[in-house]
Amino acid sequence: MTNETKDDIISKRRTFAIISHPDAGKTTLTEKLLLFGGAIAMAGAVKAKRAQRAARSDWMKVEQERGISVASSVMTFDYKGCTFNLLDTPGHEDFSEDTYRVLTAVDSAVMVIDCAKGIEAQTLKLFEVCRLRDIPIITFINKLDRDGQDPFDLISEIEQKLALDVTPASWPVGMGRDFKGCYDLLGDRLILMDKADKSHKTEPVAIADGIDDTKLDELLTPSEASALRENVQMAHELCPAFDRQAYLDGTMTPVFFGSAINNFGVQELLDGLVEYAPSPRAQKAVERTVEPNEDKVTGFVFKIQANMDPKHRDRIAFMRICSGHFKNGMKLYHVRSGKQLLLHNPVLFLAQDRELATEAWAGDIMGVPNHGNLRIGDTLTEGENFSFTGIPSFAPEMLQKVRPVDPLKAKHLGNALMQIAEEGGASVFKPLIGAEWIVGVVGALQFQILADRIRTEYDVPVIFEATSFMTARWLEGSPADIKDFVDKNRANAAEDYDGNWVFLARNDWHLNKTAEEFPKIKFLKTKLSCVSKKGWCMTPTLIFKLYSFT
Repeated sequence: MTNETKDDIISKRRTFAIISHPDAGKTTLTEKLLLFGGAIAMAGAVKAKRAQRAARSDWMKVEQERGISVASSVMTFDYKGCTFNLLDTPGHEDFSEDTYRVLTAVDSAVMVIDCAKGIEAQTLKLFEVCRLRDIPIITFINKLDRDGQDPFDLISEIEQKLALDVTPASWPVGMGRDFKGCYDLLGDRLILMDKADKSHKTEPVAIADGIDDTKLDELLTPSEASALRENVQMAHELCPAFDRQAYLDGTMTPVFFGSAINNFGVQELLDGLVEYAPSPRAQKAVERTVEPNEDKVTGFVFKIQANMDPKHRDRIAFMRICSGHFKNGMKLYHVRSGKQLLLHNPVLFLAQDRELATEAWAGDIMGVPNHGNLRIGDTLTEGENFSFTGIPSFAPEMLQKVRPVDPLKAKHLGNALMQIAEEGGASVFKPLIGAEWIVGVVGALQFQILADRIRTEYDVPVIFEATSFMTARWLEGSPADIKDFVDKNRANAAEDYDGNWVFLARNDWHLNKTAEEFPKIKFLKTKLSCVSKKGWCMTPTLIFKLYSFT
């Protein structure tokens, strides 16, 4: 029996995403956080050999075959009295749309940086998304077991490229082959690396308290000890002291150094998340702001994943609880449809594995079995009619038509494409004229991944082929103006999965000329899901217009 209040329970939630450029070690760090959090007994490897376990977060067959993350994963575990909801995101820019949606559902982020490469292109893009949402960021500089840039140069790069105040939470002792551990600046102690079994949790082999502790001279060579004391002093003098409020405001990032593959720095990072990371934050809706300690349950769907259990062809809607105390079997108001939904058998995740969620609180990520009635962007409440904002869909940069190798499987292909569109894995368009499907993606790699998924998950080998269309734009305008436009441009009109009208352009000239001919129509690159009974709201900015469709 516990005497914890609602506020106590919510304050112990930590919901965060891990973001990085590809190959910075993000998925490896995720595995080690699960290991140190006690969620797993042995960590896997991203590119596992037969005798090794594959990474827990890379559960899809295509991810295990290619050694990359192509879909975000959710993992819930407890550590030092806190409940962690960890979201591992794809690093590859071709799958960034999934990452952008995930960032709408978290309260903070861990940014992983390769010590040799520093700030890379995708890291910069993801940081800008975090900045737009004022998401606090903890930085983990990884791969100290390899030769990399000077720590002061890395800190300076973060300051200049991200316009953040940087305060080191730890400081490395050596680098590459000479890497021995880190000095914990916040705890004022030396922690040395244990080079034992990398797949199992290990404790620091030696600890010295204070930079002037004589034990430090016993554990390090004279040159190492001297360099460390000098660097620690410079770090204290040159870098600002840690200010938790500045971190929460998104203007300061604490920096941890470590080597995820060697289990080093992981426990310190976890402790930092417990101590500094925010509890669930207020969430913005079109009509008002929802506070996490409100009594009534609210939440929104930010991701849908098909075939997490291929044997049952299931579909799971990932829902962020924004307020209230959810209990299994509750009925919630589905704002878009105006109907009550019975939420039975919701689940908590450890990547592909799941357990029944008997209850959930603000900040928790819960999986809801979806039978086609839930979509990305949907709001669920205990009766109030409002819509959470800000879940984006982006106009695809590449278009191809797709057909099954076996023409008799055309219907199966249509079903597969609808499920993939439902989970946001690609844009799927049905032209007004013709029987072919048009698939839109951000990057070319997505076509390969889609072909693999449709073949392995739906048993439909497909062929992607070039199309005359270059890009797609959502249409915004009055119902009468949109109807007139579609009637006059039937050869270039299509519907997306949600039934929204889309213009398929052959090139930039065609798009610009059409826009000039129809000044009452807006051609949108971004669609934001704020679904209510009043209709869809689509905007290229964060300003929302709701239309009443008859």
